[in-house]
Amino acid sequence: MKKAIHPSSYRLVIFRDMSNGHAFITRSCAHSKETAKWEDGNEYPLIKLEISNTSHPFFTGQNIRLDTTGRIDKFKKKYAKKA
Repeated sequence: MKKAIHPSSYRLVIFRDMSNGHAFITRSCAHSKETAKWEDGNEYPLIKLEISNTSHPFFTGQNIRLDTTGRIDKFKKKYAKKA
């Protein structure tokens, strides 16, 4: 690996999913002006997320399946008249 290409400012940061309030703490070098108090009583920088694995439809099992067969048939029917 190349030396001196990775940031050296890694610190503990709280990531909070704003859609459901789920939060987790991990090391990151992302910058934030906001702070929040974690379960251990210390304050850490806060990064707000719009979506995380606890709210994303792929991970929650709420995927919407498209009727691709119906869409393909509609497309073929529409352009078959012009051919």
